[in-house]
Amino acid sequence: MKLTRILTKKLTSFWLMSLAGVAFICFLTAMVSFIQLTYSFQQHKVSELESLIEQQFTKNVSQLGRDEVEQWLPPLLRAYQASNFSLSQNNQSIFEYQSSTPNEHGVSYKSALADGQLMMTLTMPQPFSKADVSWGELLVIIIGCFTVFLFVRFGFRWFSVQLIGIEDLALRSSLILSGKHDKALAEKGDGKPRLINRALTHLLLELDDAHKERARFDQFIRSNTFLDASTGIGNRLFLKNRLDALSNQRGMMTPGVLYLLEMEDLDLLSKELNEYEMDELLSQLIGTINQILADKANSIFSRRSNNQFAVVVPQISQLEADQLAAKLLRLSMNQLSTRVHLPDDFIHIGGAYFKVGDDKDALVEEAELALRSAQFQGSSSWFMYDKGAVDGELSKGSVRWRSFLENVLVSKRIFLFSQPVVDSDSHAHHQEVTCRLRDTQGNLVRATLFLPMAIKCGLTPQIERQVIEMVMFDLLPKHKDNSLKFSINLSLDTLVSRAFVRWLKTTLLEYRHLAPRLIFEVNEDILVNHQAQLAEPLDMIQKMGAAICVDGVGQQVVSTEYIHHYPISLIKLHRSIVNHIHLRAENQLFVRSLMGGLYRTGVQVCAEGVEVFEEWQTLQILGVSAGQGSFFSEPIEEV
Repeated sequence: MKLTRILTKKLTSFWLMSLAGVAFICFLTAMVSFIQLTYSFQQHKVSELESLIEQQFTKNVSQLGRDEVEQWLPPLLRAYQASNFSLSQNNQSIFEYQSSTPNEHGVSYKSALADGQLMMTLTMPQPFSKADVSWGELLVIIIGCFTVFLFVRFGFRWFSVQLIGIEDLALRSSLILSGKHDKALAEKGDGKPRLINRALTHLLLELDDAHKERARFDQFIRSNTFLDASTGIGNRLFLKNRLDALSNQRGMMTPGVLYLLEMEDLDLLSKELNEYEMDELLSQLIGTINQILADKANSIFSRRSNNQFAVVVPQISQLEADQLAAKLLRLSMNQLSTRVHLPDDFIHIGGAYFKVGDDKDALVEEAELALRSAQFQGSSSWFMYDKGAVDGELSKGSVRWRSFLENVLVSKRIFLFSQPVVDSDSHAHHQEVTCRLRDTQGNLVRATLFLPMAIKCGLTPQIERQVIEMVMFDLLPKHKDNSLKFSINLSLDTLVSRAFVRWLKTTLLEYRHLAPRLIFEVNEDILVNHQAQLAEPLDMIQKMGAAICVDGVGQQVVSTEYIHHYPISLIKLHRSIVNHIHLRAENQLFVRSLMGGLYRTGVQVCAEGVEVFEEWQTLQILGVSAGQGSFFSEPIEEV
């Protein structure tokens, strides 16, 4: 843009200089022509005077007397405004004339007449000095100059307006080159030449359609891979990926419950109802279950088979799991009974409660055993497979959790753990920072346990603010390598908190030199569902110099079009996509589709949960630029 302004100013200056040069040349030419014309007119008068003198000399038979000359010559000389005149014959003076107002700067003419017999000397005033300008003529000149000035002014403004069109084209081009296609499309302006401006608009519209089509195609691939075609919820593969993401080599990473909900006579019911009624029935059931799970963070709902559904709810106590199973059975039966007459043993639910370290494969088997036990009971019922796995920490009430979290914040018992994100050259790309709390007995409380309770208590912004302060004022100064960056996770409650956003803006402004070393991670699900609320705070973070990262990509089946609406620098694949990716062609297809949609956007792709070399090797082949997981390093506490 700066270069374009310089160009337009140079063009305008060149136009004015050219116009001034043409005006000066025209004025100079007019002056020279005027002077030349007056000299020619005076020369013509002198020639006429010479002809008269020669005629008189010939008439008097080669003899010209003084008396004869004095009769007609003086009035003629006065009419010519001559200063001096002398006429001699054979070196003898015949007539002399002297004006009463002599002119020292006149023009002298000396001529030999009548074959050299007469010699005439004449002095006349400068030709152009006789041209006196009247007030009327002066007014005409002034009006003419003013008209020329107005014309030049109008021409200058017109030329400047035409060049503004080039500025508009340059602005749109700059936005396009910086990847801000939406702003370039909205900034239509009055770009000129109009043909180029319309061509840019046309191409931007086609590019926008291509991006949307790409996002739709990407979502189509993900939907057909991970979603059930008839109901639109996750399929068996989706459930397997999500369970893999909740576990590692040591077993489940968080406590929770797995339910298997089965409708035994669904096939018989489908014969009584038509296809439309059957679809409506399933939609009502799925809507009811989704409504029940709405307040359960990170819950999983999928269809394992034609008549069996699976529900996974992490971060829940066993007492709450029992209550949730009863609620699922009761509301599902009530919803279906309003539409069709159901037998008493239509729905059965089997649940398996799991704790940290439990085997995920054994978990599914336990849920299936619980389902069979519920079916043996006869009527519609639920059964919970009980290993006595009650998590005491989750059994705490909200009041005790709030008291514990507030005490942790006051006493600053938050401890940071960092895990390196390694690029393809085995260099540290950045460090992801997580936190754990220490209770009064000195035990560390993992984030998967306290974060859901912090969200319930509304204390997430305070916790994440304290984490940011520890990273900026303790962790960054400790690492002397200024190129090493640290990523910090931000939740929805934190990003929509006005007080937190104001504090973060003030802090980043005060420590602008530290902002480029910070990366703020936001979950994909949050970005997709709260675009209007997050656009402003994320744009502020990017303008302050920090980077934006999207994590959990692939955890849900959503469109990736949001990538083009946020200032995103980095995305992280969810561990459910990364887990055993070298053995899963459908996950590889998803990554290939995602990489194609990110072509020329400048967004880097990282992978979370890399545990074996084969996974990392496959990810590198697919174009993933960095990885994170136990294959590289476990989280390390920052002392």
